[in-house]
Amino acid sequence: MSSAKPCEPSSVHTRLIWALCLASIVIYVNLYTLQGMLPLIADHFVVTGAKATLILSVTSFSLAFSLLVFAVISDRVGRLWPILASLWLLVASNLLLAFCQDFEALVAVRLLQGVLLAAVPAIAMAYFKEQLPVAFMLKAAAVYIMANSLGGIFGRLFGGMMSQHLDWQQSMWLMFSVTFVGVTVVSYLLPRKETRADKQETAVLEKMKQDIRGFVGHLSDQQMRLVYFIGGIAFMMMVNQFSFIQLHLMESPYSLSRFAATLIFLCYLSGTASSYLSAKLIVKYGSLLLFKVALLLMVLGTLMTLHDTLITIVLGFLVTASGFFLSHSCCNSFVAIRATKHRAKATSLYLCSYYLGAALGGPYLMLFWQQAHWNGVVVGSMLLMLVLFITLWRLDKVQQRDKLAH
Repeated sequence: MSSAKPCEPSSVHTRLIWALCLASIVIYVNLYTLQGMLPLIADHFVVTGAKATLILSVTSFSLAFSLLVFAVISDRVGRLWPILASLWLLVASNLLLAFCQDFEALVAVRLLQGVLLAAVPAIAMAYFKEQLPVAFMLKAAAVYIMANSLGGIFGRLFGGMMSQHLDWQQSMWLMFSVTFVGVTVVSYLLPRKETRADKQETAVLEKMKQDIRGFVGHLSDQQMRLVYFIGGIAFMMMVNQFSFIQLHLMESPYSLSRFAATLIFLCYLSGTASSYLSAKLIVKYGSLLLFKVALLLMVLGTLMTLHDTLITIVLGFLVTASGFFLSHSCCNSFVAIRATKHRAKATSLYLCSYYLGAALGGPYLMLFWQQAHWNGVVVGSMLLMLVLFITLWRLDKVQQRDKLAH
């Protein structure tokens, strides 16, 4: 009678990986589809294209803080049921989108959806860590991160396609159908039994104190704070650049269609490639050097778009995306390595900063867009990268000081 090798996952483990990867795709499709629909949103709700970009900001804002809540809830009640409950409530919330009568109602529903979208990214990595063999966990995490990227790319292109060929109600009903099918499959695949790592009976007040100590402990670490800030500022620039470049590409002299403008999101694929290569590079060169390389790539890519031809804009975004995702991978790696305890809380704090940056970046870059359109966005982006340069310089100094102290 043969038995599986210890490092190989069982069928239950395989189902968990597929379920969480599909759940991730559902989450990021729902988060970013409306970013690909900004021109349709502007037309349907009679707002400017710049104001329509606030849809991404409000969703990212509520998502950011909800990550912290779900990290705590899942430690208390388990990983499975918060994921299932949030996914099915997300399906229901898509019905509300179809019936939004004005822009304010759309903003309110997207604020609610931001809360529901937080469960999977807040819980998934801890779920993998508890349920999978150690030797297989890193592979599963890599596949999960790829699913994040693919979900984001597909969501934006899906939104662009609907914006080109369907009206608002038709688009939202199709969105509801896709989400319903995805969540149904996830619900079928997710194993109903889970192994809890911490089954200790602890008083509610003591649990709250433990949670607060975990968050405060990470925020008290100066290196962690600086890395959280780096991730937030980098995403603040990059994700919102992609929103405003759509508006630019639909203007003269390009005059691209709604769907054609969203094809710029395929530049994310260079980021997927740099994320894949980052693990070996971090081991070989260290995070600090790669942070500096990433910043250089983001500066170079952003400046390339000033030449203002379609080819230089595409090349510029390919370079910027590769730099951003290299920075994002370095941040993830840094947080995972430095956090020796309360790791889920350390990760949720990073993701909170990350999505809070996305939320603040829309209103920030809108000010520059209103003054000088795309050239203004480039100026606003360069100011953010000056802040990144100063933060990296500070991180270098703090690391040198800490080494001398030890």
